[in-house]
Amino acid sequence: MSYRGAILDVDGTVVRGDEPIPGAADGLDRLASAGLRRLFVSNNPTKRPPAYADRLRRAGFDAAPDEIVTAGTITTDYLAERHADDALFVVGEQALVEQLTDTGLTVVDDGTRADTVVLSIDRSFDYDRLAAALRACSGEATIVGTDPDMVIPAAEGNVPGSGAIINAVAGVVGREPDVVLGKPSAPARRLVRDRIGVPPADCLVVGDRLDTDIALGERAGMTTALVRTGVTDDDDLADSEVTPDHVLDSLGDIGRVL
Repeated sequence: MSYRGAILDVDGTVVRGDEPIPGAADGLDRLASAGLRRLFVSNNPTKRPPAYADRLRRAGFDAAPDEIVTAGTITTDYLAERHADDALFVVGEQALVEQLTDTGLTVVDDGTRADTVVLSIDRSFDYDRLAAALRACSGEATIVGTDPDMVIPAAEGNVPGSGAIINAVAGVVGREPDVVLGKPSAPARRLVRDRIGVPPADCLVVGDRLDTDIALGERAGMTTALVRTGVTDDDDLADSEVTPDHVLDSLGDIGRVL
């Protein structure tokens, strides 16, 4: 089968931290030589697309900001469409706050004024911030999570992601978020389809996570390829209800699929 587009995860698939994953450069070259349109889609909301492009360039990969979608991108689009007039209380990093406010959304420091609470990875998260999130969610505020990732592959190993923050807040609030965005959510699938501009049947999704990358491709009707360079091992594969169409040692083996 021939493909026209490739949806590529970043952390655990192309890079780990700021270092390229072995085989990733060969895999990207192979996709380019096959003429596939590409879109990097990451559940990491800590960097805006231009900063993500800089990060990829530091790892030796040339990528333009308009080739990159993050959980922050998806969250901003979702809130602008459905909660444009809300006061937002954000548990998250400054890059996410800036992305929201640059779009014209209103972020408040006083959680008691919040109409919507946004939960995301926050590397300065502490007891006081948890207490503030509890107060913000104690009324009828809508709760929105940026993405479900419990861990993120980093240079030093896996580190806690947005899912850890979301679960901590949900545990004290006593209710789950109204929606969790990022891959594999329906808003993420819609945005990815719009950005790639290729029919789903002609798209290939490559990533290291079964419950996000592969699930997104499966639900969108795209061909999926799992790489073993990130968080998924053989036990995960055996126990998962999500089954990739292909399993590769790394992105460098993408020629087997093409």
